[in-house]
Amino acid sequence: MTQKEGGTEQGRLKTEESLGTKTMAGAPMAGGGVVVEVREKKGTLRAAIPTMPFPVAVICLFLNTFIPGLGTFVSAFTVLCGARSELIAERGVCCVFWLNVAAALIQILTAVIMVGWIMSIFWGMDMVILARVTPELAPAQRKSLYPPSEPRQPLN
Repeated sequence: MTQKEGGTEQGRLKTEESLGTKTMAGAPMAGGGVVVEVREKKGTLRAAIPTMPFPVAVICLFLNTFIPGLGTFVSAFTVLCGARSELIAERGVCCVFWLNVAAALIQILTAVIMVGWIMSIFWGMDMVILARVTPELAPAQRKSLYPPSEPRQPLN
């Protein structure tokens, strides 16, 4: 499908790497492709899941697997200890704490009919996924999640 004429390629579908920085989402391109950006819309409870260090997230998953809601309850206290969440900027730390406590109570109360246990396991998996995604963020995004407590001196 790709033809070379005088050193240029025709009929090539452009990827993100070959687009450059000036391409806008949803804009038609010269190659005939369209750039599409997909974002997941999270509910209030799901957006309140804190981004914790990886070992803490694994412990919460373990707790949620064997005692539904306990890992979610522990994760609520990590918010008070400085763990970040997507919702903290909008609602504040106290509200995010209570939302996580509410999620834990929902998991505990509905564990009798298996719904809470399954929800609890998925909640723990989301915690681990958030903990694994954070180190791979771009430096600018990482700074917004974890603002430095004191200014750092450049290394010589």
